[in-house]
Amino acid sequence: MSLNISVHLIEQAKAGEVDEKEFVATIRQSLPYAWDVVEGLAERLIRGEEWANHAVPPPSEQARAQLLRMMGGDAIRGAVESHFGIKLAFQNCHNVAVFHPDKLDSSVYLDFISIRSQILNQTPELVDC
Repeated sequence: MSLNISVHLIEQAKAGEVDEKEFVATIRQSLPYAWDVVEGLAERLIRGEEWANHAVPPPSEQARAQLLRMMGGDAIRGAVESHFGIKLAFQNCHNVAVFHPDKLDSSVYLDFISIRSQILNQTPELVDC
């Protein structure tokens, strides 16, 4: 699952300066399922939740690929985090959470990213995800 990068954005990158807003717009357009998941989680933080979790299997392999692409690409994940003002955390192909960036010392965040939680979140049906 790759991003649909415009010629204009490629030219910016070649010149050494990329407009992050254009990059974020490309992410939104290229990875709509992943974008919707993260946008929904970010909205829950805005409404006052301490953290928000999406633990629903993606509806298709394409949707799964989008989520993996967003979480696996440092630049993509970083741009999305910056855009929404969040910290993303990821355990597997469908367990994504968002946290307030100033609360990364909270017990809930530290538990979510722990080795223990990663192990407990494994199930046979997720071996290939």
